[in-house]
Amino acid sequence: MSGKNNIAIGFLTMGLFMAYGFLLIYLRDFAQGKEAWVNSYSIGKHFESRLAHVHGNLFAFLNILIGYLLLHFSDKLKNIKTISWLALTGLLMPIGILTEVYFGLPPIFVLIGAIAMTTSVIWLGIAFLKMKQLNPENK
Repeated sequence: MSGKNNIAIGFLTMGLFMAYGFLLIYLRDFAQGKEAWVNSYSIGKHFESRLAHVHGNLFAFLNILIGYLLLHFSDKLKNIKTISWLALTGLLMPIGILTEVYFGLPPIFVLIGAIAMTTSVIWLGIAFLKMKQLNPENK
């Protein structure tokens, strides 16, 4: 069922990136060498880590919202399976940022995820524009 997985994976991803936020708090306030971490607030690994945390939660929330809309309007929208998969693929963006930070991988996953999420959001917007009527009571 398209949409259900977006909601489930969205909540799970949001939970993981929220937990990652606790790691960032630890690094800022309690870890040995916290001064160096704080001083690199807008550069390097610190900046990239915060970027992953913010985008991870944003893209998770977008998946929850997109999943809900796909479930609710599944009988009126077209291409819901494709939109669903594109939104899920979008989660590669924040995961890709983390793989850059921690493993030094190239930003290919960041690009794939960003393009997929942007495409899913635009495609869903167009699908809603083309939908005959928004009121599910008037079929």
